[in-house]
Amino acid sequence: MQVSIESSTGLERQLKIGVPADTIEQEVTARLQKATKTVSIKGFRKGKVPLRVVKQHYGKGVRQEVIGEVVNSSFYKAIQQEDLRPVGQPRIDDLNDVEGKDLEFMAIFEVYPEVELAALTKVKISRPASELVETDVETMIEVLRNQQAKFEVADKAAEDGDQLNIDFVGTAKGEEFAGGSADAQDLVLGSDQMIPGFEAGLIGVKAGDETVLKLKFPKDYQSDDLKGKAVVFSVKVNTVANKELPELNDEFFKLYGVEEGGEAKFREDIQANMERELRNAIRTKVKNRIMNQLFELNKVELPAALVTNEITNLKQQMVQQFGGGQEIDLSMLPDDMFKEKAERRAALGVIVSELVKVEEITPDEVQVRARIDEIASTYEQPKEVVDYYYSKPELLSSVEAVVLEDQVTELVLAKAKVKEEVLSYEDAVKPDPEPGSEG
Repeated sequence: MQVSIESSTGLERQLKIGVPADTIEQEVTARLQKATKTVSIKGFRKGKVPLRVVKQHYGKGVRQEVIGEVVNSSFYKAIQQEDLRPVGQPRIDDLNDVEGKDLEFMAIFEVYPEVELAALTKVKISRPASELVETDVETMIEVLRNQQAKFEVADKAAEDGDQLNIDFVGTAKGEEFAGGSADAQDLVLGSDQMIPGFEAGLIGVKAGDETVLKLKFPKDYQSDDLKGKAVVFSVKVNTVANKELPELNDEFFKLYGVEEGGEAKFREDIQANMERELRNAIRTKVKNRIMNQLFELNKVELPAALVTNEITNLKQQMVQQFGGGQEIDLSMLPDDMFKEKAERRAALGVIVSELVKVEEITPDEVQVRARIDEIASTYEQPKEVVDYYYSKPELLSSVEAVVLEDQVTELVLAKAKVKEEVLSYEDAVKPDPEPGSEG
């Protein structure tokens, strides 16, 4: 086999590969010879068909099959010989296949970039620290009670937290505007569902009242037609309803999977879930902050194929998140919408991969088992979940990949400049803003 690099521009490589004719002919003949024993052709007994006849009937198809396999195998031998790391599958051009002559073709592909990693001592991050306290658990229980709350119509003046049922019409300079009117709409006062001043203006109203609210849309409102515009809402109150919170009893506890043990078991489960959420949130914050630093400190040239793959992955994630089971053509989503995030993900993939290679990191089996145990602990039969993960190579690989990132995080933390950032539970579980986003 002959191999020569015809072109090397940026990350693109063009390999000219030649395979001796004998290699092709011998394999084609061997397959046709084998076929003489199994094929059925009219006029010949099975197993007695002459080679030349089999070749007339099947020679072209067999040759195409052999050429396809030889192109693949010779390409991978060639990149090993030239010590190249291709990104994705090559494009095969200028395929020259003539019986009796050497097979020649051009393989065009991109390679992974050379990466010179910045010293990890240059990484500077704030490491969140937080502890769950009793008031956090009480707050969470109130959140859960509010989720199960019911509203009962009452003859009273509206207070913050009450639910009103209203009809309203919005006008600007005497003209109704799009989206500014509704009938029989439920509105919880204090939910900030409406523009500033709307809900506050309804404090104290009763069923049957009619009132007028003179307000202004915020200057940063999403609709350009309404930004900062003065408007008037005519509101009719149909009903006022009290929020009735459920009692902490067995019926309520069952809604959250607690069948036995009463309030003590319920609080124990809530606290355990919150502690797990806190650990995961802090771990994610630290990892993301480190990844942000690695991205900023290491500029890499990106193969277009890597970015394209990440764009496709991001599109699929969006479809799964928002499209449900609908069939959506990914090409309808513009690439530019995902390009910046895709480039960042592709760059981090290259950087982390290089770090793993340089530091010779492999997934720690103890950490992998601990992570699987943590996942399994949220199910009724943890052992079955653990066994399932270890029986499915793709699931196990996904956990190993996460653990590998954790190990990279630990490595960087050991060498980085780290300062502690004490946070409340609420702030600790709140995700950091995405890079490049405001706020």
